[in-house]
Amino acid sequence: MPSLTTYHLRAFQSLWHTAILLLVVAIAAGCSATEGRGRRPGSAPDVTVLTTGVQRMPVDRTVELAGTLMSPDQAKVSSEVAGVVRDVPVELGREVRPGDPLVLLEPRELKLALDRAQSALRQTEAQLGIRGNTGEDPPPDEEIASVRTASANRDDARAQYQRAERLVSRGLLPQVELQSADTRLKVAEANYQAALDNVRSLKASLLDRRAAYELAQKKLDDAVIRAPVAGSVAERLVQPGEYIRENTPVITLVQVNPLKLRTAIQERHAGAISPGLGVEFHVEPFPSEVFRGKVAYVSPAVDQATRTFVVEALVDNPDRRLKPGLFAKGTIVTQHDQVMAVSEDAVSTLAGVSAVYVVENGKIRQQTVTVGVRQGKLLEVVDGLKGDEVLAASNLSQLATGTPVRAETARGAPGVAGEPAGGRRQRPGSAAAGGASATRGGRR
Repeated sequence: MPSLTTYHLRAFQSLWHTAILLLVVAIAAGCSATEGRGRRPGSAPDVTVLTTGVQRMPVDRTVELAGTLMSPDQAKVSSEVAGVVRDVPVELGREVRPGDPLVLLEPRELKLALDRAQSALRQTEAQLGIRGNTGEDPPPDEEIASVRTASANRDDARAQYQRAERLVSRGLLPQVELQSADTRLKVAEANYQAALDNVRSLKASLLDRRAAYELAQKKLDDAVIRAPVAGSVAERLVQPGEYIRENTPVITLVQVNPLKLRTAIQERHAGAISPGLGVEFHVEPFPSEVFRGKVAYVSPAVDQATRTFVVEALVDNPDRRLKPGLFAKGTIVTQHDQVMAVSEDAVSTLAGVSAVYVVENGKIRQQTVTVGVRQGKLLEVVDGLKGDEVLAASNLSQLATGTPVRAETARGAPGVAGEPAGGRRQRPGSAAAGGASATRGGRR
């Protein structure tokens, strides 16, 4: 068993070792606390960072769309007369203008019908004393020959009656002669009235025969079926030699410039869509090319089954590369904004939370931000900044709230996309000057 003196010596050594360990821990804790509180004034900063400012960035707010290109006007041209098809001078895909011939019918039968209508019209005009153009108005009733003849006979019969009446009153003529004169006068008056009625009937017949002549002329003209609108031939429905009846479709025309882009938009965007907004889209035949148009029509109602409303945009197609029926996918630009933005080098994201490091009085303040759209190396800042902050843009992994820093501006850095959001101009070389080009994590 050890002596009492040896036991006391071992206990004293154990206490000594414990005291030394506690002293080391205290010194380490003191050093850590000193680092957390920052350096004393005048001491050199621990971290050197490049700085950048908050900028203004133009942003287009968009609504996605997917739809189909359609022809705004499609006409199925039909024949207005019956006949045998003599020729079809257009082929599939050919562009036509209004008035261009599409189908030619055999006109012989229609010409004969026109000649017959013209003959009947000429006969009526001759009876009415019309010798000029077909559209000449008929003369007044009293100037037509049949009426003039009846009028002269009536006047002569009246004069004969008056003479017979005077002679009878003097006893120079028997009473029977007066009765005969009276009868002749009544017949003459009846003939005059009949002539007037016949002339009025001829005038009414003149209108009918002129209409018949014009109709026959129109049918002859309709033997050449012409394009009613401009477009391209989408269907050729008849061939030479066919007999077609009235109202038979012969050609289908579609308009290809402009085209109509028809799409359905979700109801939550109803307040943002209006006529005049710009449209950008792609089609599969030209995947790398952007086509543009403008919203022309917006449906006032929402489909209860799909919870969408119809939007139609007009798209210029001068080179005819776009075709009706193509599927289009793109966006509607609803608004042009100027938003706050920062360089991606100034944003640190961890577990889905984005933050920036604001330089204030030589120290860092970590600030959580909400980011939006990205354009190149710029990120929209939706929330978290006022717009006049100076941000660290390098060595972000070494920064935390309270870290002392020395701010530097990169030399020869490219200019920023816009002015600082706060609207203040920075002096060259100042810590808040925008446009610093730095890489996240201190890589330069």
